[in-house]
Amino acid sequence: MKLPLAERMRPKELSDYLNQEHLIGENGIIQKMIENDVLASMIFWGSPGIGKTSLAELIALKSKREFYQLSAINSGVKEVREIIEKAKNTTLFSNTSPIVFIDEIHRFSKSQQDSLLQAVEKGYIVLIGATTENPSFEVISALLSRCQVYVLNPFSKESLEQLLKNAIQKDEVLQTKNINLKESDALLYFSGGDARKLLNNLEIVIETINQDEIVITNKITEKILHNSFAKYDKKGENHYDVISAFIKSVRGSSADASVYYLAQMLDAGEDIKFIARRLIILASEDIGLANPTALVIANNCFQAVQTIGMPEARIVLSQCTIYLATSPKSNSAYIAIDKALQYVRQNPNLEVPLHLRNAPTKLMKQLNYGKDYKYAHNYQGNFVKQNYLPEKVKDEVFYIPSDNAKEKSIQEYLNKIQNQ
Repeated sequence: MKLPLAERMRPKELSDYLNQEHLIGENGIIQKMIENDVLASMIFWGSPGIGKTSLAELIALKSKREFYQLSAINSGVKEVREIIEKAKNTTLFSNTSPIVFIDEIHRFSKSQQDSLLQAVEKGYIVLIGATTENPSFEVISALLSRCQVYVLNPFSKESLEQLLKNAIQKDEVLQTKNINLKESDALLYFSGGDARKLLNNLEIVIETINQDEIVITNKITEKILHNSFAKYDKKGENHYDVISAFIKSVRGSSADASVYYLAQMLDAGEDIKFIARRLIILASEDIGLANPTALVIANNCFQAVQTIGMPEARIVLSQCTIYLATSPKSNSAYIAIDKALQYVRQNPNLEVPLHLRNAPTKLMKQLNYGKDYKYAHNYQGNFVKQNYLPEKVKDEVFYIPSDNAKEKSIQEYLNKIQNQ
């Protein structure tokens, strides 16, 4: 059976592996590990089709280690333990630990991840995990602390174009064909930065044209791939398009569009925790102080979907989505913190006013730390005028209330206490 082009083009040498020079370049950390034959357990974090599996296979090949592969989608604790036993037996007859590669490790449950701990800690295996999700959220802390996390860079346009050229010039099957790649923009567009999808789409176009001279243009590519373009691929580029549309629909207060894109994600099997996390972010970034209860609702939604799972979690997600979409909006907190961060970075290490400083020692009190501080609750309305900012920044305004009912009341309160 003929392998897909993307499989045939998996790199066999580190020099053929594109776009991750910070890891496998001359001074790259993984390059150094291989040269010194000392491998640490590691987790690769990056978007789909960026080469996580290929890099793991290359590391095994170049370090001359046994390579075992599991997919978190169809492997349980039983399969993990079986692989670990095989790895331990391998270690008995070798001085080097085998590599156990787990694709989509973020889909492993806590118990599945726990089953890896001892093998990693004792050095029976070198674990390499691959994830498209933030490991801080999806990998248990005990396992995360035993692994190095490496971020894989997205492919540049130049790297993707080089992949196309390499495939046409080096693949044994494509070498037999007369291929004229006149335009590649449409191929790049339909790949969405996913190298695997790019190569597979190239193969679809070539096989569809199937003439003595295969001329590839943007127009021909669009026509061929338009009907085969997946409506939603949680591993591919449309994943990002749909979640973007979902976020913008909630932000734009369209309950109908928000539920529609939620349904697309659920129907495609999207991770419900991923959706719930986005709702928490939306509750602060786009609703914020216009309706502080939104954050409580979103956080409760996250807890609920973890507890009950699908299919019932769809109702909780729908309720939260509609609540956020129909809530008044404000990004004042988002703007305030970004403005403050920018100011702090441009004006580092400004001194805290003396009256606000902590004074736990006699010397600090002698230096007037905390002197003249006014305790707000000792004053009418639990407020007293005093400066809280460093001298240089005392007149800066970071938080500006937005024009909504809740923040109008906040503005009225601020005006009242400032004028008393």
